[in-house]
Amino acid sequence: MFGLFSVVAAVALTEVVAILVAVAILGLISLIAMRPAEFRVTRSATMAAPPSKPFEQVNDLRNWEEWSPWAKLDTGMSQSYEGPRSGSGAKYSWSGNKKVGEGRMEITESRPDKLVGIRLEFLRPIKATNDVEFTFSPTGDGTTVTWTMTGRNNFAAKAFGLFMNIDKMCGSDFEKGLAGIKSRVES
Repeated sequence: MFGLFSVVAAVALTEVVAILVAVAILGLISLIAMRPAEFRVTRSATMAAPPSKPFEQVNDLRNWEEWSPWAKLDTGMSQSYEGPRSGSGAKYSWSGNKKVGEGRMEITESRPDKLVGIRLEFLRPIKATNDVEFTFSPTGDGTTVTWTMTGRNNFAAKAFGLFMNIDKMCGSDFEKGLAGIKSRVES
């Protein structure tokens, strides 16, 4: 009789553990699903230069190699350019080590000394398509440059966001890039 009771108790305990695991998994899935569907990363820097100077740095994709924080992570990455040298339709593609991955970008909008809009596609390590915008606003004797990236969070990106903060991760790179632009236009 005691043996039968032990078997019944073990089965009941196993069922309770299975239910608790299922509830935990459903809770985690619910938590991930409720995370924001969109993200936005924005950083700004004021530079002692007219808007035309930082605009030139962003609007010509070949200039990015001089100030982009990612260009320094893999100096041997393959790069290619298509379309016009600058402005709408200018395209840049890269493929490099695991730090820079692979992707492409295209200038989709270019308003001299005001705005550069870019469609950014990451192909690896994670596929994603984001919108990037640089705005150039006269401020006193200089220009405030604002770098913004927006995108959508699919389920995997929402789960990734539980452990990594995209604003901090990308924002620090934006700050480095803006400092690079500032250094070039103020020298």
